[in-house]
Amino acid sequence: MDATHTGPLTFNEIEPGGGLRAALGMTRAGIIAELNASGLKGRGGAGFPTAVKWNLAAAAQSDKKFVICNADEGEPGTFKDRVILSDFPDLVFDGMTIGGLAIGADLGIIYLRGEYRYLLPHLEEVRIRRWKAGWLGQNTLGREGFNFEIEIRQGSGAYVCGEETALIESIEGHRGESRNRPPFPVDTGYFGRPTIVNNVETLAWVACIMVRSGEWFRSIGTERSTGPKLLSVSGDCAQPGVFEFPLGVTVAELLREVGGEDAKAVQIGGASGHCLPRSEFGRKIAFEDISTGGSVIVFGPQRDMLEAAENFLEFFTEESCGQCTPCREGNPKLLEGVQMLKRGRCSAAYLRELCALGETMQLASRCGLGQSSPNAFLSIVKHFPHEIMGRSARDSHSS
Repeated sequence: MDATHTGPLTFNEIEPGGGLRAALGMTRAGIIAELNASGLKGRGGAGFPTAVKWNLAAAAQSDKKFVICNADEGEPGTFKDRVILSDFPDLVFDGMTIGGLAIGADLGIIYLRGEYRYLLPHLEEVRIRRWKAGWLGQNTLGREGFNFEIEIRQGSGAYVCGEETALIESIEGHRGESRNRPPFPVDTGYFGRPTIVNNVETLAWVACIMVRSGEWFRSIGTERSTGPKLLSVSGDCAQPGVFEFPLGVTVAELLREVGGEDAKAVQIGGASGHCLPRSEFGRKIAFEDISTGGSVIVFGPQRDMLEAAENFLEFFTEESCGQCTPCREGNPKLLEGVQMLKRGRCSAAYLRELCALGETMQLASRCGLGQSSPNAFLSIVKHFPHEIMGRSARDSHSS
């Protein structure tokens, strides 16, 4: 899908550099207080309060601190960060620089997804332009003693590096594997120093908040899920693309906007998310209901949900780093079970065992990959049992 957006986006209305200039007129505490007033939570999917993360890193004692932009957009069905990096890179650079000012860091690193290598020249041009304009470097924008630089590092296409500690391992030159936590990156991050890791979209909203205020941001969305959210919509709909919605929008409202009213199911949150049937289209996309980093995949009436589950599990089997047993062994076993179902060779009793395995993986896996990889399988089994077991009984009889 082309990196295009559909409909108006708030980002179009924010002048590059505006957020940074506003922040440079504030104290460090004032910047964090404005973020706290906004209620901004991480837009990468985890939903951790941005102000809390920045405040912890600001309070940490160290001679070096770092800001990392997580641009490793590897979740299937998500492409909104690519649009931001293509069309609104200055907002991301602004957000990173504001983060550096707030926590006392002098270096920011953009960790760019391996498949987004074609964006590297574009981002380097933006970085150099900002440096020449004084928006980076010694005494950034005239702020005495604030010397902030940004580097761009390239990932190698590993899905697990979307997890912040695996991403840090990769930047340090190691194999991308998650770390034990605690300690957390805000205390012990890049080369053991305090580090904030924020998603591309999160950093862009930081710049907007500095321009428009935390009160403006909080006036959008719900009490627990404030602000707008960019959603990557793909699949069986008339208008795929990147849309901006207030958090709290229902799945039904989203489908009307994108021309997917006849959908049989919607996968919210990418391959690691949850599959909702038509009976649950009244649910809200929000941290208190159905949370997502940005992926919305629409399945039309003709789609085979078992094939969808197989596709997701093939992806996770391939992408598992193999560090922990539940994920390394569990995903191939779930994939094998789905293939048995497709052949009509899986009994109801064995299907229950597979579901129990998936629930164990959710609890026992080391990182978010293994904890979330069974989600789609479990939700498809829950919401489409007649389609799955009906096929099993029919195919067994015909064989």
